[in-house]
Amino acid sequence: MYRFLLTPRWWGINVFVLLAIPFCVFMGSWQLSRFEDRVQDHRTATEQAASGRAAAARPLESMLPVDKSTSGRRVSASGRYGKQLLVPGRELDGKRGFYVLTLLRTDAGKALPVVRGWLPGTADAARAPAAPAGEVTVTGALQASESPGSNGVAAQGGLPAGQTGVISSASLVNLVPDELYDAWVTLDKGDAGMKAVPASAADGTGLDLKAFQNLGYTGEWFVFAGFVVFMWFRLLRREIEFQRDAALGLVPEGSDRAPVPSG
Repeated sequence: MYRFLLTPRWWGINVFVLLAIPFCVFMGSWQLSRFEDRVQDHRTATEQAASGRAAAARPLESMLPVDKSTSGRRVSASGRYGKQLLVPGRELDGKRGFYVLTLLRTDAGKALPVVRGWLPGTADAARAPAAPAGEVTVTGALQASESPGSNGVAAQGGLPAGQTGVISSASLVNLVPDELYDAWVTLDKGDAGMKAVPASAADGTGLDLKAFQNLGYTGEWFVFAGFVVFMWFRLLRREIEFQRDAALGLVPEGSDRAPVPSG
């Protein structure tokens, strides 16, 4: 009864099934490993941020360029404050407000964007405290340049003079004449009564939409594998029923193969 499995038609079906199932399992396992990697990155970033707050500050230059291993680490830099900008539309403790961003011109001749703190309400230069004069040394968490869509950063255009929507060297290069570090620092303690802005995890280390997309794709690939097995058994059962009906003479003459199952 099962000799039909040796026909060219069933050879094709069997080869397809034998290739499709391992492929689906492999792809599902790969997507699962991607999700597990993101979970581990998130755990590592969280532990790093917690330990970084207690660790001794390192010189800025020794922690550049910013990557997953240095993001959130405490650094120190010395220089003089210069141009001040506001970063509107930033939330803290469930309230909407703005960052006060001041450029620190270091002894190396480059400018480091420093978030001195956060204030609630609409961005207003008159409300932003002036930066300390003279030589200062700042200590805070090192952060990578932002990009629209990362860490909740919105892409804002047409902002008034003295404001920027994204803290990055690419966005600030057109607003200040100084050469910029491709990084920024958020102070450990808010300056002049402002609230300190907590450090955020580096891009790609959070349990964001992409992480749960990997988990969703994992389920889809395993469902595909199960569907292939289900359809193979369904075709097999229909073929057996056809062979049985043919043996009993219930199939009209000239019918030499089972109909394709519907649905």
